[in-house]
Amino acid sequence: MELETVTYAKSDGVATITLNRPKSFNSINLDLGRDLVLALESANDDQNVRAVILTGSGKFFCTGGDLNYFTSYMNTDRSEPFRQVIKNLNIAVMLIRRMPKPVIAMINGAAGGAGVSLAASCDLRICGASVRFRQAYTSIALAGDGGWSLFVPLLVGMGKAMELTLLDPMFGAQEALEWGLVTKVVDDAELQKVSMEIASNLAQGPTYAYALAKENINRSVLVMLESQIELERTGMINASRSDDYPEGIKAFFEKRKAAFTGK
Repeated sequence: MELETVTYAKSDGVATITLNRPKSFNSINLDLGRDLVLALESANDDQNVRAVILTGSGKFFCTGGDLNYFTSYMNTDRSEPFRQVIKNLNIAVMLIRRMPKPVIAMINGAAGGAGVSLAASCDLRICGASVRFRQAYTSIALAGDGGWSLFVPLLVGMGKAMELTLLDPMFGAQEALEWGLVTKVVDDAELQKVSMEIASNLAQGPTYAYALAKENINRSVLVMLESQIELERTGMINASRSDDYPEGIKAFFEKRKAAFTGK
């Protein structure tokens, strides 16, 4: 398995999948989406892997989609990169949920947009104390993907999810813990140690029972996942065609308030 933008390591029944585009804040482009799918498929198929950790290299977990990649299409078909990237993102999310073994998000640095979606799709989320989160989509006139509109409301409640969507605040690890977005917050220096301890304990547990229990929970609360991520994909494509989207992207790079027209 040749991976360019993701690293894959195994130890004592635990597979660690690391998003590895640190200079681009581990943002998701076509290559990373493809490599993430391959890594998750490998962990899924390997009978010696009994727990999985998903994390990011360097100072970031994942800041969402790669805006530089998306803006390279700004003067052509703006929706095309969304078709490409979201396809693999959705496959990755479905693999995480269907994985018959526990998947832990080890959240470091910062998580935004689809990075939050990926973390929220995991079974457990262990978070460094200095981590910062942001919904991010609506501030650049986009609508959310990767299951954001399903996972986040399930974790934090509809009211808080609407607040995050409409106001798009930056928030920290302790707030994420209080709202239920993350499972546990630990000192940054202890993040890898604690995450590996939890993953190792799970890898020594009743894997088959975990798989059945995970499937039961999926069926009870995630029955709409496939239709929801397709709805999100269509929404992102439509939002990318709006007049507000290029203005939102331009304002982001110019570090100013966007002048949206609502069209």
